[in-house]
Amino acid sequence: MIPYGRQSINEADIQAVVDVLRSDFITQGPAIERFEKTVANYCGAQYAVTVSSATAALHIACLAAGLGPGDRLWTSPVTFVASANCGLYCGATVDFVDIDPHTYNMSVSALEQKLQMAKANGTLPKVVIPVHLAGQSCEMEAIQRLAKEYGFTVIEDASHAIGGSYRNQKTGSCQFSDMTVFSFHPVKIITTGEGGMILTNNPELAEKLRLLRSHGITRDPSQMENEPDGPWAYEQIALGFNYRMTDIQAALGASQMRRIDDFVQRRHERAERYNRKLADQPVILPFQHPDCHSAFHLYIIRLKTGEVRLNHKQVFTALRDAGIGVNLHYIPVHTQPYYRKLGFKTGDFPAAEAYYSEAISLPLFYDLSEAEQDNVISAVKAMLWSGKIFLGPSS
Repeated sequence: MIPYGRQSINEADIQAVVDVLRSDFITQGPAIERFEKTVANYCGAQYAVTVSSATAALHIACLAAGLGPGDRLWTSPVTFVASANCGLYCGATVDFVDIDPHTYNMSVSALEQKLQMAKANGTLPKVVIPVHLAGQSCEMEAIQRLAKEYGFTVIEDASHAIGGSYRNQKTGSCQFSDMTVFSFHPVKIITTGEGGMILTNNPELAEKLRLLRSHGITRDPSQMENEPDGPWAYEQIALGFNYRMTDIQAALGASQMRRIDDFVQRRHERAERYNRKLADQPVILPFQHPDCHSAFHLYIIRLKTGEVRLNHKQVFTALRDAGIGVNLHYIPVHTQPYYRKLGFKTGDFPAAEAYYSEAISLPLFYDLSEAEQDNVISAVKAMLWSGKIFLGPSS
């Protein structure tokens, strides 16, 4: 099976983890701060806060933004469920903004239209989470303009996008947002095994995030309400969580950051090769916005269903059966049973639903060989035209 994504671990990564295991700290130690500084410096942000997952990052980012009961969070329907669930964790109401049919990211025009209606109805969002699907940034300058006009906090869900850029600024710089969230799951651009991070240029938000990731506890006397009883003193001043990352994970992440530009470059090379060899096929290839340099976490094609012999499910299933580990990113969140019980229904976001009926993610990762990619391409071509798989060199 050729997976759709896979981590790349080298000897330097292994040695970095071993060094931590042989040190005095395997959690809450110096590797955490080194990793945070490495990512912040790379992205051009002032502050970085590591956490145990991108889901944890989204949760406490929302809490730091003051999201709570009676508030509203908007995000894209084409995302992993965590981008929406984080609002529910805070007791807020969640809603969605339909996608742009070219980039598959949140549509700026749909967002603006929805904001105008919400202002008239008194239902404006407190937080908007644009999702950088497949590693390509949303149109953040336009979203920031709307944030200033309508008064909402912007949290970029850049789980797919570390190593990419928007308008010549690295994703994560927070030039056009309040906070940015990264994921370090094994299939992402770099990995810590599991893990996430929030970046921001706001010192108050950074302080809140650090507090929330560790039980809401502080040992800083300047933050305590009472005079410390002694050097052992700590106070819980907020309701936080155990969302900490270990030094073992942070050491792996910092080591992976040494190769991040190579990771992204290889992904672009493989994506361009797909583009060349699938250019004459009945599929829509990934559109790249001129303002963006994608991290290319995913390579997503859309079937031109009227020109393909088999239907979407048949193509997908046959490719899986042939050992091609295709995937689908994502089932629109509003169609999930839990969200249907909240009142959402099929037809609410037609662009997202049309995308879902045609999309397939092909294998794309750093160590994907040309021979493996040729097998993927041959299989896709065979399924599109004959409905039968033959694995061999692609033409």
